[in-house]
Amino acid sequence: MNLRELEYVIALDEEGHFNKAAERCFVSQPTLSGQLKKLENELGVLLVERTNRRVKMTEVGSVVAEQARRVLAETKLLKSIADSYQDPMNGEMNVGLIPTIAPYLLPNIIPLINKYCPKLKLWLHEHQTSILLNKLKNAELDLLILALPVEAIDFIEIDLYSEPFRLAVSRQNPLSKKDKISLSELNNRKLLLLQEGHCLRGQALDICFSAGASEHNGMQATSLETLRHMVAEDMGITLIPELAVPKQSRKNDSIKYISFSDPQPSRRIGLLYRKNHYREGVFLHLAKIIQQHLKI
Repeated sequence: MNLRELEYVIALDEEGHFNKAAERCFVSQPTLSGQLKKLENELGVLLVERTNRRVKMTEVGSVVAEQARRVLAETKLLKSIADSYQDPMNGEMNVGLIPTIAPYLLPNIIPLINKYCPKLKLWLHEHQTSILLNKLKNAELDLLILALPVEAIDFIEIDLYSEPFRLAVSRQNPLSKKDKISLSELNNRKLLLLQEGHCLRGQALDICFSAGASEHNGMQATSLETLRHMVAEDMGITLIPELAVPKQSRKNDSIKYISFSDPQPSRRIGLLYRKNHYREGVFLHLAKIIQQHLKI
């Protein structure tokens, strides 16, 4: 058994097709098929159900594929550990971010990290919170940047910043005449929200309930940008995190972003990593850089 064979198992599990898995692994289909057969003989189990029409992992095949992911992640970790002991700020790091943070935070922090940690190479992964937590638990990711708190006893949280929300309304909406708005003014109003799976949806719902507002029925967006387009067409109003608000606003913009009066609704953004992680010092250093230089 070798690591390459484990890569083949994972590729076939995710692609569900021999040719696609072979292309992904840059080998011929007969090579991939032959190596998988060799692995099956070595393990003494059938990993794949082979038919003319489709490829389906057996139950044990799916379990082996999942374990193979952990093995490859731990193998990759060995090289990273060696690099970090030579120079803690050197080497690769896999960082996960949620979609409502990644496109707005990264342009602010990547130049900082490149400046203060030039030998650190980041691999960035964007997923919803539940997927990121699973990947962090399985050591596929080293560090997460997401909304806090997270209910997990095996992880450590570091607060980075508190991000206020603004109310996004169409210029055609009467609310656009306001420069400030109180949370109580959302009472009995309906807000556009993201679909299930986004943690921002839960945060927005909490704000809505506390203000006496509710969700706009029949309309759920897949991203903040979709929400923005819906607001621009005067289909409703929504909450937008501060970093997602354009830096410069013009009077002819189709959307107005209204600040809330105190107490402002906001969300906590922070780092999350596994307890006793060998690169904890690096995480703390990154947190300090972001805290000191990021301006909200």
